[in-house]
Amino acid sequence: MDRARHSDVVVLGAGVSGIYQIKRLVDLGIDAVVLEGEDDLGGTWYRNRYPGCRFDSESYTYGYSFSKEVLDEWHWKERFSSQPENLRYLNFVVDKFDLRRHMRFGSRVERMAWDDSARHWHLRLSDGSSHTARFVITSLGPLSAPTLPSYDGMDAFEGEAFHTFFWPAEPVALEGRRVGVIGTGATGIQVIAEIADKAAELKVFQRRPNWSTPLNNSPISDAEMDEIRGRYDEIFANCAASPGGFEHVPQWGFWDKTATERRAFWDELYSQSGFAILAANFAEIFFDETANRELSDYIADRIRGRVDDPAVAEKLIPTDHGFGLQRLPLETHYFEAYNRPNVELVDLRETPIEHFTRTGIQTSGAHYDLDLIVYATGFDAITGAYDRVEILGVDGTSLAERWRDGPSTYLGVLSHGFPNLFMVAGPQSVSGSTNFPRAIETGVDWVTDLVAYAFENGHSRVEAELGAEQEWVNEVIRAHERMLFRRSKGWFTGYNSNVAGHQEGSVRYQAYFGGAPRYRAKVDAIAADGYEGIQLG
Repeated sequence: MDRARHSDVVVLGAGVSGIYQIKRLVDLGIDAVVLEGEDDLGGTWYRNRYPGCRFDSESYTYGYSFSKEVLDEWHWKERFSSQPENLRYLNFVVDKFDLRRHMRFGSRVERMAWDDSARHWHLRLSDGSSHTARFVITSLGPLSAPTLPSYDGMDAFEGEAFHTFFWPAEPVALEGRRVGVIGTGATGIQVIAEIADKAAELKVFQRRPNWSTPLNNSPISDAEMDEIRGRYDEIFANCAASPGGFEHVPQWGFWDKTATERRAFWDELYSQSGFAILAANFAEIFFDETANRELSDYIADRIRGRVDDPAVAEKLIPTDHGFGLQRLPLETHYFEAYNRPNVELVDLRETPIEHFTRTGIQTSGAHYDLDLIVYATGFDAITGAYDRVEILGVDGTSLAERWRDGPSTYLGVLSHGFPNLFMVAGPQSVSGSTNFPRAIETGVDWVTDLVAYAFENGHSRVEAELGAEQEWVNEVIRAHERMLFRRSKGWFTGYNSNVAGHQEGSVRYQAYFGGAPRYRAKVDAIAADGYEGIQLG
C-alpha cells in the first residue's frame, strides 16, 4: 500500500457488511477502498475457526439478497452452514463481482482524526502508512473484539491456550489430550458439544449457565435447494416483516391458550429449526414476567430430561435470567455431552478459579491438570471494535470518551461531533437484535443513499444534529426498558464481566429493540424528508 493515499470513501472491514458496502459504492462509480486488518476477507467467518462454528440463522436467510445470480448459483448444503462453507460463500460473492481489487488486507487502522478545515478524515495504519478520505464507513462487526478473563497466573500455564476467536488455522490435536473450556455462552456451547467426543478429558469451567435449545440442523438436498430458490422472494419478504429478521414471526395470545395448549405449542416449536422456540413464540414472553417464567420452567424441564445426573442438570439451568432474555445460544447435543464419562462440569459459582499453574487450573475445590485451555469468554460486543481505534472528531473529541458511559448515536449510523463517519450495523441500530445480514442490507443501502445524496448535492460535511441524536437515544431506551431483558446481564445491556466499566449495574443501551420493520420505516421516512436530523453542509 502507498505511504499516503486518498479515497472519496474508506470502508473499514471486509466482513459481511463491508463486502456489500463496497459492492454498492463501486456500482455507483465512487472512488472507494476497503481497509481490512486481517490477511483476508470474511470478518467473523474468517477468524472464528473453532470446532462447531456455524450459523444459527437459517443459511438461506443469512445470505445476501441483492443478487439473483448469486441466489440462483449458490447451493447451501446445510440448514445451518458451517464456518468453512460460510467463508467459501463470501469469497464466491467477492470473486463473482471482482471486489477483491478494492480491498487492502493487513491494513489495520489505529487512529482516525477529523480535519474540519479540509473536511476529510486522516487515517493512520499500524504499518505506519496513512490514508485520507472524505467519508469513512465502519463495517467493524458487532462481535469482533474478543475478551479474555483476568485470572492470576494465566501466563504461567505451559500448555496451549487461546481464545476461540484466535483458533489456529492449522488443525488442533484433541485426541488423547486434557482440554479445559472456560465459558458456556454461544461459542462455548458450540465448542463443547463438538469436541466432547474427541478429547480424552474435557473440563467445562462454567461461569454462568445459559439457556440453550436445539439447532436441529439438517442437510439441504438438491431438490430442497431448488424449492428454496423458487421462493426466495417470499423468504426475504417474510424476513422483512419479522421483528427479528427471520422467517419465524411471534404471535400474541399467550393468555388465550390453556397451560396444556401452550405446552403442546412449545413441544412443536422445540422440534423446529433455529430460533423458532424464541422468535415464533408468544410475544408476551418478552414483556410479561409470568409468561416468561412459565416458558423458562418448560425449557428447564427439557434440560432435566436430557442430562442424566440431576445435580449437573440443575447447574446447567440459569436462575439469574429468564429464557430468551439474553442472547440465546443454539446447540446440537450440548446437554448430552455432560452424560459422557470424560466430561466434567466445574461450576465456578461454587468453586471459583483461584489461579492458573504451570500444568492447569486451581479452583477453590481442586486442581485440574490440562494440556489445552480454550477461552470461550466472548466479546466486547458492538462498541468494543470502536474502542480499539482511536477516533478523534471535531476539536479532537474522542469517540471512546464520548461513549464512555454508553454509545450515543443517531439511528445507529452517525454520532454528533464526528462528521462524515457512518456506521453500518453500529451501536443502537437494529443489527444487534436481528438476523444480521437482513439488518446490514438495510444499513448499507441507507448509508449508500446518503453518501450518494451528499455527492450529488455538493455536501462535503454530514453530521447528526445533537437534538435529533438525543431523541433517537431516548427511543432506544424506551424500546429497551419496556422489555424484560432490561435487567439481564447479557451484551444486550452492555454487560461483560471481562471489560472494565461493563460490569453488572452499568447499563449500556447497545441495540434498538423496536423491531426491524419499525426501524426500516423510521430511517426510510427520514431519508424521504431530506434527511431530517442531519446537518448537511
